[in-house]
Amino acid sequence: MLAIRMRRVGSKRRPFFRLVVARSEAARDGSFLEILGSYYPRAKPAKVEVDRERVDYWVSKGARPSDTVRTLIARHLSAAAPAVEVAPAAPAPRPAAPVTEPPAAVQANATPELDADAVPAPAPGE
Repeated sequence: MLAIRMRRVGSKRRPFFRLVVARSEAARDGSFLEILGSYYPRAKPAKVEVDRERVDYWVSKGARPSDTVRTLIARHLSAAAPAVEVAPAAPAPRPAAPVTEPPAAVQANATPELDADAVPAPAPGE
């Protein structure tokens, strides 16, 4: 049986993975049939490149993606783009609060605004 899985090729403490098609019996870093893409988790944002056409081809031939590869593709790649460098999602801007007029009763009790030239009267005792 064929599996689409990740193969570690990075050095110690610097993980870098290739997405490969391999026999399910082969060792994690053993022989493989084809490289389908790469995944670099340490980049900010994480860098994911996958050839979606080849993934679809191998799936049609019976290859099963591992749970990790399935999650990686679903989370980081859109259906439209075959190879993508993924940027983190920016938070949506918050809508401005609607401006509402205060009720007429509140407006009637409001203090009149001062003119720019007017000087306020001193408080008693000053």
